Order: sequence, then structure tokens, then C-alpha cells
Amino acid sequence: MSFFRANSLLSSLSRLSIAPSPSSSSPLASTSTSTGVFHPAHTLQVRHKSLVPRRTKYRKAHKGRVPLALGGSTKGSTLEWGDYGLRVNEAVRLSAKHLEVAEAALKRGLKPVRGSKVYLRVFPDIPVCIKGNETRMGKGKGTFEFWACRAKMGRVILEIGGPNLRPEIAHAVMKLAAAKLPCTTEVVDRSSQARVGYADVDKEPLAPRVVTLGEVQQAQQARAQQRQAAAPADLPAAAAATATAAPSPL
Repeated sequence: MSFFRANSLLSSLSRLSIAPSPSSSSPLASTSTSTGVFHPAHTLQVRHKSLVPRRTKYRKAHKGRVPLALGGSTKGSTLEWGDYGLRVNEAVRLSAKHLEVAEAALKRGLKPVRGSKVYLRVFPDIPVCIKGNETRMGKGKGTFEFWACRAKMGRVILEIGGPNLRPEIAHAVMKLAAAKLPCTTEVVDRSSQARVGYADVDKEPLAPRVVTLGEVQQAQQARAQQRQAAAPADLPAAAAATATAAPSPL
């Protein structure tokens, strides 16, 4: 009787055994049943979706301070791709968590709007290291804490756009994102002026760049023709000036 019970128990255990798929190309497919339980043939790779640079040259770096840009450059203070943007009014260092939460708030608010897009103008690529409180000097740099980016005054950090985006919805959504940031911000659009330090200035149009030899020669010929066209108009005045200045032969 015990023999039959042992056979039924073995048959039930054989039905419960887990074996890897025979069609798998992994080398684990040819292992035993016990090996297949702890080492699956197909391993899922989950990628971290936070704002982290893929590769850096150095493991640690100087986090630095955000300077006040007064040199006259208006770079990054106007919109590039979207219709509305969020611009900071003070120099600030934003962490990756700040940017992630603000971007998530924008996407959550723009979810009902068809065709809307969110553009991130800055990226946290500066490793910030922090040492503990009441720690003696020396002993090397502190441990890594988070990734951050430096945003100068007047820098546009987020933009939104879309064919069905209305101004009142854009301002309401930007207000939600501004509440997630540790600085004062303002909403700008296509008609907003550029920012240099504390002042608003008109954005200067960029001149077309001359990159080929033919364009260089054409530009030189155009300048030479302008000089020749302007030369005859100045000749009578120059001749009259020389005639009055020359002494009489008598």
C-alpha cells in the first residue's frame, strides 16, 4: 500500500516540476529542472527612466555656483520649439528630481489636450557630492548625492506646444509646474523679450553664415561693387576741395 502511495506522490511532483522552454537559444535551456527554476531563460531588463547621464568623464566634479550673466548674451532666454515656456527669474541649481516632478506635472496637466508636447531645455549632468554635518576637514570629497544643473537668470527650462493648446490652459499648467521648483519663475511666449541679467532686451536677428568659398567670393564682389558705386558721387566734392586748396600759378 505504501508503494502505491509513493508512486502517486512522485507522479504529482513530476507534474509540478518547472522546466525551461526547449526552443530557447539560451545555454540555460539545456540545464536540469532545478537549475531552470532559479535561472530563467529570458531575463527582463528594466531601464531606469530618471534623468541621469549615460556616461561621464569623471565620477565627481565641482558643483560650482551659478554666476550672474551680464556679458550681453541672450542665449537660452527665449523659446525655441514650443509656444509657451517657463523661465526662471533667479540663478538657481536644479536637481534631477525637481525637473522630473515639474515635467510630470506638465504632462499630467496636458494629458486632455491632443497633440501637446513638452520640451526640456536643461539636463542635470553635474554630480553633487555632500559630506555629513559636523565632519572634520579632509578625508577626501563627500559621497555622491544627486545630479543637478545650473540655470542662470532668464533661462528657459521647460517649453510646451501643440496645435490645440489654448493660452489659458498653458498658463494654468505652467503654474502647476512652477509650484514644484525652488525658485521664482515666469511664463513666456513667442512675443516675450530676451533677458540679459535683470533687464529685458530685444532679440537680435542672427546674420546668415557664410560657409562656402563661392559665397565668400560673392560677398567680396558685392562689397567691391558697392565701393565703386559710391566712389563717383564723392569725386566732384573731392575735386572741388583740392581746387580751392591749391595755390594760384600767378
